[in-house]
Amino acid sequence: MSRAAAPARAATDASARFEHIEALVDALAGGGLEDVCIAPGARSTPLTVAFDHHPRINTWSHIDERSAAFFALGIAKRTRNAVALVCTSGTAAANFFPAIVEAAQTKQPLIVLTADRPPELRDRDAGQAIDQIKLYGDFPALFVEAGGADCGLPYFLDLGRRALQTALGTPGGVVHINVPLREPLVAAEGTLSSRFSGERVIRGAGPAPRAAELERLANSLRSCRRGLVLCGPADHTAPRRTAIAELARTLGFPLLADPASQLRRGAGVEVAIDAFDAMLADDGLASRLAPEIVLRVGGMPVSKRLRLWLERHAVPQIVIDDSGAWNDPSISAREIWNTDVSLTCEGLLHALSGYAPQIAWLDAWRDANHDARAAIDRYLAAESGLSGCGVFHQLARRLQAPSILYTGNSLPIRQLDTAWPAAETDVRILCNRGANGIDGVVSCILGAAANSAAPVVGVLGDLSFYHDMNGLMAARRHAIDATIIVLNNDGGGIFSMLPQAYLGETFDRHFTTPHGLDLSHAARLYGCSFDRVDSWDSFTVALRRSLAAPGTSVIEVPLDRERDLAIFGEAIRRGAKAAQS
Repeated sequence: MSRAAAPARAATDASARFEHIEALVDALAGGGLEDVCIAPGARSTPLTVAFDHHPRINTWSHIDERSAAFFALGIAKRTRNAVALVCTSGTAAANFFPAIVEAAQTKQPLIVLTADRPPELRDRDAGQAIDQIKLYGDFPALFVEAGGADCGLPYFLDLGRRALQTALGTPGGVVHINVPLREPLVAAEGTLSSRFSGERVIRGAGPAPRAAELERLANSLRSCRRGLVLCGPADHTAPRRTAIAELARTLGFPLLADPASQLRRGAGVEVAIDAFDAMLADDGLASRLAPEIVLRVGGMPVSKRLRLWLERHAVPQIVIDDSGAWNDPSISAREIWNTDVSLTCEGLLHALSGYAPQIAWLDAWRDANHDARAAIDRYLAAESGLSGCGVFHQLARRLQAPSILYTGNSLPIRQLDTAWPAAETDVRILCNRGANGIDGVVSCILGAAANSAAPVVGVLGDLSFYHDMNGLMAARRHAIDATIIVLNNDGGGIFSMLPQAYLGETFDRHFTTPHGLDLSHAARLYGCSFDRVDSWDSFTVALRRSLAAPGTSVIEVPLDRERDLAIFGEAIRRGAKAAQS
């Protein structure tokens, strides 16, 4: 197939995908299904839109997947009819499990449609990708992994009919349909990325890398003057951070450090690039800074802009990772080293002994990064309006060493990436970047704070807080000292950054899902102190009081969603403009 034909083929495949999902939904409706409970998520967009637009199906929007599933069970029990459930991929699907167990035990007809990453993104450390094949074990009466677009319309119509017949038959019960969905997830013209297609092998497998392989890789890295070292989220220890930073310094490679890699502090500060996401927002600068090779330690940083940039330039990657995961979501790794990170870095340093890199490449990155970081900091310091980026900007200047900052997913971790500078201050940053879910974050923050000698501050969104409000019981039962900062934009603000935002009423009901809750009641129910701030001065007072007082404090930062996103975008724009000048 020619390159010219590729976009047309992608658009055709996308159109067929939406048509087939609509056929599946229409078959369910034709068989008598009347109700569906939908939880918000991007990957499940085709399912959500198909159900919401169907004239014979009632859609019930829910913020919490666990509650959605039990709500559906209640409808099924009352109506004695099948009820559908829709969610996105990852732990969202796992939260259906308690209700599925209950429904299976009493043979209640639930048809569970879990959106999933496509096969090429599984077992590669892609975000929100977990093993969803037979996720609920033998509790469902039927499990089906929905086929791709090449299966044709008859397959999807038959799948809908079969699901209803099984759920409502004898003995009946739960049907689980796992639906892999590729992007684009809305009806828009698709594009194909060019990707590295060279040799892909596993090198140096085992805890200790082989000397001959280390020498070969060192020679390969010597031959590249325009390289990068990438570090994604990981709780790297001090010795490991030192080895990674020293390797980048020896190679003369910039170290693009995710804020949760721990490499924006201590040993990595000298070579750490902390504003790369903003820098890459300028197309001209991004093209000039395109590397020849990437040495990646562990998973990918949170920055989607970085990932797309590497894919666009077809940059080969060499991955060093001892987690046991196949960390290659972009299918761009030339080699994957399943070896101990510290031993591999130290072995490469030994093999590179005497190497004198040209530092012009590193200096170009550092100069642009310095200008971008300075522009972002100036803007956030002068911006009087409350924002997620502003909260992290304040924390970077007010948390004393040593401290622990536990951040939630979705918007907070991305705003952290933009606002958090590389510095000597010893602030350890933790997050849940395994399945990238928004559930359980309150409990994780409190668990991190239990018996901690260092103060613990958690920052999460309002939906994350809502999902785990009951986690505050631990603070009451165990007298935990912690500060929980809730960025409350009244719903899923991150969805406003996605193509789904054009969907109008469907978007508001099923994606942003505004809740209008007064969070003070939850805090006080569990004996936590509570502050709702309205300025940076009141935020500073509340933070200082919380850090000084025993017990758990909840600080709510009310945010106007559009203004918060505008400040986020403007910080990136100013950083990009300063970096390219």
